[in-house]
Amino acid sequence: MMEKSSKIFVAGHRGMVGSAIIRKLTAEGYTNLVVRTSAELDLRSQSSVETFFESEKPEYVFLAAAKVGGIMANNTYRAEFLYDNLLIESNVIHQGYKHGVKKLLFLGSSCIYPKMAPQPLKESALLSGFLEETNEPYAIAKIAGIKLCENYRRQYGCNFISAMPTNLYGPNDNYDLKSSHVVPALMRKFHEAKTSGTASVEIWGTGTPLREFLHVDDLANASLFLMDRYSDLGFINVGTGHEISISDLAALIKNIVGYQGAISFDSTKPDGTPRKFMDVSRLAKLGWTYSINLEEGLRSVYEKTFMTKAEHNKFAF
Repeated sequence: MMEKSSKIFVAGHRGMVGSAIIRKLTAEGYTNLVVRTSAELDLRSQSSVETFFESEKPEYVFLAAAKVGGIMANNTYRAEFLYDNLLIESNVIHQGYKHGVKKLLFLGSSCIYPKMAPQPLKESALLSGFLEETNEPYAIAKIAGIKLCENYRRQYGCNFISAMPTNLYGPNDNYDLKSSHVVPALMRKFHEAKTSGTASVEIWGTGTPLREFLHVDDLANASLFLMDRYSDLGFINVGTGHEISISDLAALIKNIVGYQGAISFDSTKPDGTPRKFMDVSRLAKLGWTYSINLEEGLRSVYEKTFMTKAEHNKFAF
């Protein structure tokens, strides 16, 4: 179990997940946190990561660093998503082993599951079928991270674990429409349509896919929980156990934003996986469940991200 003075490295501390973990650790009284920006430490560089671990010798590692994006980004920058993520996780996990890290948590993604896997998605469904084509490179990289943790445990006895969160949203999300996920993309689209008086907002796909959404602060809470209470070989799902269609999500965000126009769906654009609903029964049996309601969480994110910036004339991306 981590002590309050334990030296903890949070890789990717400026991202949505990493920053949430930093907030949670700080709130819980952990005082010896180690962070580096990408300019200070390129996690894709084997020699740089080795030098960092040699000098800092962290006891615990939260591996939240990754190249991430939505359907368009995943499908456009396919080589980058595979190459960068393979390098990041390989370097951090290997140096964690070499320098005696007590425990490492690798954070993946629900996209690791086959496109047509039975729902809800059980951990045992991994590698049981074909992946969704649009994000296959990213998924393969994340599967490799899982297998690195599993096999460094098998061969070297490392206490390296993996958690696969469902779709995330929250503070410090990416609102670039070319690379963002569905929640920040919808928030920005509706906000800009509201402020400009646009009559209609167009959304990719049919609106029928079902998705599950977890506030990133809940993931941070689960991450600390798992660091303290989970040490099994296999990875574990993290989610809410509730799902919503993209069309209903759009209507919910439209209402939160206060947009009065229409919604249209471009069915010529890809939907992605038809349904991604996580089986979170294993985590629930350990004693953890989410706490932030979707509407409450979305409203909080919108108000803090868009309204505050708008009030101070800093609405820029």
